[in-house]
Parts: sequence; C-alpha cells; structure tokens
Amino acid sequence: MDKAMNMGKSSATGSFQLLIGVVASTVIMAVGTIILTRIMPSSADYGLYGAAMIPSSIINFFRDWGVNSAMTKQIASLRAAKRDAEIHDVIVSGVVFEIPSGAALSLLCFVLAGFLAAVLQAPEASTFISIMSLSIFAGAILAAASSIFIGFEKMKLNSFTSICQAIVKTAVGPLLVLFGYGVLGAIIGAVAAIVAGGFIGIAVVYLVLFRPLRKLKVGRSEILKTLNPMLKYGVPLAVSNIVMGFLPLLFNFLMVIYAGNAMYGDYLAAVNFSVLLTFFTVPISTVLFPAFAKLNAKEESDLLKTVFASSVKYTAVLVVPATMAMMVLSNPIVNTLFGYTPTGDPKYAFAPFFLTLAVVANLFTVIGNISMGTFLTGIGETKLLMKQGLLTLIIGLPLAFVLVPPFGVVGGIIGVVASGVPSMIWGLYWIWKNYKVKADFRISAKILAASSLASAATFLLLSVLNAADWIRLVSGVIVFLVLYLTTAPLIGAINQADVSNFRAMLSGLGIVSKLLEIPLKFIEKPLQMRKKQTEAKAK
Repeated sequence: MDKAMNMGKSSATGSFQLLIGVVASTVIMAVGTIILTRIMPSSADYGLYGAAMIPSSIINFFRDWGVNSAMTKQIASLRAAKRDAEIHDVIVSGVVFEIPSGAALSLLCFVLAGFLAAVLQAPEASTFISIMSLSIFAGAILAAASSIFIGFEKMKLNSFTSICQAIVKTAVGPLLVLFGYGVLGAIIGAVAAIVAGGFIGIAVVYLVLFRPLRKLKVGRSEILKTLNPMLKYGVPLAVSNIVMGFLPLLFNFLMVIYAGNAMYGDYLAAVNFSVLLTFFTVPISTVLFPAFAKLNAKEESDLLKTVFASSVKYTAVLVVPATMAMMVLSNPIVNTLFGYTPTGDPKYAFAPFFLTLAVVANLFTVIGNISMGTFLTGIGETKLLMKQGLLTLIIGLPLAFVLVPPFGVVGGIIGVVASGVPSMIWGLYWIWKNYKVKADFRISAKILAASSLASAATFLLLSVLNAADWIRLVSGVIVFLVLYLTTAPLIGAINQADVSNFRAMLSGLGIVSKLLEIPLKFIEKPLQMRKKQTEAKAK
C-alpha cells in the first residue's frame, strides 16, 4: 500500500501540474474560440473553418505509427531501471522518425488540397487546406516533445509548451479576423499556434533534458536498433489510434457534406466547448501511463488491482459530475458564451443539443473506459488495442454511411458513440479475465446516482428560473456543486479514507492543495453526519 500511495502521490502531483497547463491553455484557447465564434459573420463561416482542418487532421493520424507512445514508455521504463544513458538513443530515434514522416505527409496534404476541397464540396477551402498542411509537420515536432516530457514526468514543461501554443492561437487568429481576413485569418492563427508550440517544445527538450544525456552517452547512436522495438510496440497501438481518431473525422467529413457548413458550425461550437472535460481526462490518463508502465503486471497483481480500481474511482468522481453538469447546463452555457444574432435568435441554435449528445460517452468512465486504454498501453498490450480499433472500424464505417446522410450531425454523434461500445466492453472483459482488474461497480453506481440527483435538481431550477442566461448558468453551477458534494459522501460514493488519500496525494502542491482543501472540508461535513447516524443506529 505504501508503494500504491507513493505512486498515487507522484501521479497526483504530475496530474495537477499537467492540469494547470491543461486548464490554463484550454481557458486561453476558449477565450480565443469564444471571440472567434462571436466575430465570425455566421455559423457557416465557422463551419468552413472547421471543415478546412479535417483533411490535415485525418492525414496526421498516419504520421506517428506509435513511436511517440513508445518513446514515453521506453523513457519511463529506463528511468525506473536507472538506465538513463540509454534514453539518449530513444529520443534521437523517435525524433529522427517523426520529422521525415511529418514532412512527407505535409507535402502530400498540400498537393491534394484541391481534390480534398472538391470532395468536401467546398472548393473555396482549397487554400485553407494548403495552409493547414504545415500543421502536420509542426505537429510531429510538438507531439515528439510532449511524449518526451511525459516519459520524464516533466509535466511542468509540457504545460509550459501548451500555454505558449494557446497564447499564440488566441492572439493571432481573432486578431486577423478582426483585420478582415475572415476564415483565412482563423486558419493562419491555428497553424501559427502549432508551429510555435512545436519549436518551443523541441527547444526545451534539447536544452533541459537531452543535453545532459549527451554527457552520459558512450559510443555512436544506434538509431535503427533502437527504433525497431519501438515500432514493434508502437505499430499495433498506431493502428488503434488511427482507427479511433480517423473514424470521428470521417463522421465529421460526412457531416460537412450532408449537413452543410452552418449545421457543422453549430456542432463545432459544441465540440469546442466540450473540450473543457479534458481538464480532468487528459491529466489523469496521461500521468497514469507512466504509472502503469512502472508496474510488473505478473509480480505485482494485487498492487495492479488497487491502482486500477482507484484510478477508475477517482477519475469517475471528477469526470461524471462534470459531464452531467455540462449536459444539464448546455443551453445557458452556449447562449452565454456565443451570444445571439441581431434578430434575437441564438447564434448557434443547435449547439446545446449537440453538446448534450457529444459528451454522453464520458459517462462510460464509471466502468473504467479511460483507465482501460491507459492500462493496456502502459503494460504493453498494444495488440489488443489494435484489435479493438479494428472492431470499432468494422462497426463504425457502415454506421457512418447509414446514419449521417439521413440524420446529419445527430446521426454522426450517435454513430461515433455506438461504434466504440462493443470494443470497450471487450477490452474491459479481457483485462478482467487476464489480470483480474476491474472497477468497483458499487461505488461507480453511487457516483452516478449522486451526479444524477444533482442534475435533476439543477434541471428543475432552470425550468422555473426566468432570468438572463449568465444568471441561470451561475445559479445552476452552484446548485449542482452543493448537491453533488453533499450527496456523494452521504450515500457512500466518497468516504473519509478517500478524503485522506486525496490530502496525502495532493500534499506538496502548494497553493493548489490549499484551494482543493475547500471542497475536501465541505465533503467532510456530510461524512461526519453519516458517521453519527451510523453510530446512533448501532446503539
């Protein structure tokens, strides 16, 4: 248990360091996104901006082949084994692979820009797609730097790079749109941000992490010898990532064609806001990767069960209520942030409904969806991830062409969620059968119940509260938080041991730990009430 607690403390520290970067960068980019959506002449222009980014995003999935994930795992494993000198060749091999592949695919996207614009039925997007092609090369550098940071568990450096990227995107894009460059200005801002993040990231890697390793390196770098096992580990994972990333983009591609730029603009506005849930999912899943990679799955089975179950519980405690709050507050959220047309109609009328549907998949956190993927990657079971990805593709491809043409964006959202359910169930069953790890479903049900109760009360409040959108939003957030933080401990979703574990894991985070002490103390009050009731019944 001491090792589990030490891992938890290390992971929590890394998670909240990364959380600070995710929150800061996402808030900065959210400000830019809100400004951008407000100053765009229409949802159709915003939809065109989003459509122009789809081709480069699809092509980008064929760039990595799992090398970045392999770098993270190799670096984490070598550091745990005190073999730092070998990390030099891992970094060199990974970067040498990423740069040529990124350059080649950037050129491919540039050459195919006109054809891709025609397929999207938006010939005016050809220039925008050409400019976005540069993001593939810059993204390769950025992804390599991020993987190296995570392998070293240097979450502060990763956060620094993310924040720099966010600042550039927020400053450049909206400014160029205001100067009259429209969609072109927004595209230039998006590319400039990725370019800035990539070169800042790789410069920090060299100066802070790689240069000290050069002093430890003896002999010539063996790039091919080092790259071979990385590809062996990474290619199955890459197939899974390609499928899991490509399929939603295929749905998006079809949404643009069959639903049109205006409706796709509403969907894009909703999805851009749902990214706030990455405040919780990205830091947790990212820091769990090196944590699981350090475990010996065969020799530390009991510890593995404890870490997995705890990761599901503590992820669900945060993600599930955040998801349900976003669903019930979708209308005041969208209307407050994105505003109304001159005629008084919501500028993105369908975005609240799309937002509610788009975040539903996050509720699978209660059964271990987020932890499962990170667990399988961390222990090296990438072939299973590849098979899961192929199953998702087999189910998703026909769903895309069956659901999107008649139902547009709604069909696309439902198709994306439905296509991933069978592979998720298979994966959860597989890890239980082979490693005997699973979520504590009793606790998961209680977390879901507490979140549902808070959602129902918030919905009733909004249905009778006739006020400005921002007042309804603030009131809804307060009611939801108070009810969830009261109900969750009362019904046993959170106990005193959890509060103590959070305190222990969060110690050393400075002002962050002091801020988080506020909800922890709030939770302890209903816990004390429950304890007194239990003692009274016992007497």
